[in-house]
Amino acid sequence: QVQLVETGGGLVQPGGSLRLSCAASGSLFSTRGAFQAVDWYRKAPGKQREFVARRYEYAPSVGDRFTISRDNGKSTVYLQMNTLKVEDTARYYCHIAWNGVNYWGQGTEVTVAS
Repeated sequence: QVQLVETGGGLVQPGGSLRLSCAASGSLFSTRGAFQAVDWYRKAPGKQREFVARRYEYAPSVGDRFTISRDNGKSTVYLQMNTLKVEDTARYYCHIAWNGVNYWGQGTEVTVAS
């Protein structure tokens, strides 16, 4: 069983920062490599869900503004988002694909507006 719970979303002005957290739990994460496979996606209003970040890879649209990190002791994956833009407004999801199955969290809403 897998549970992914995102927190940390909110309203922020353009140029601001937010840090999202994803608490990962369940028997899957006792498997070697599973925790490192957790990544982030987002879905903006009227758009398809898109990849944001995973270990060693970022979407071109976020470039070096976003950083993914992990705290193994807390079983938590973070997404540090800096220099936020209006176009970063979306619902952000924690995700893992494992053995052909996709697991998603419920998401956390990020709104970038002045």
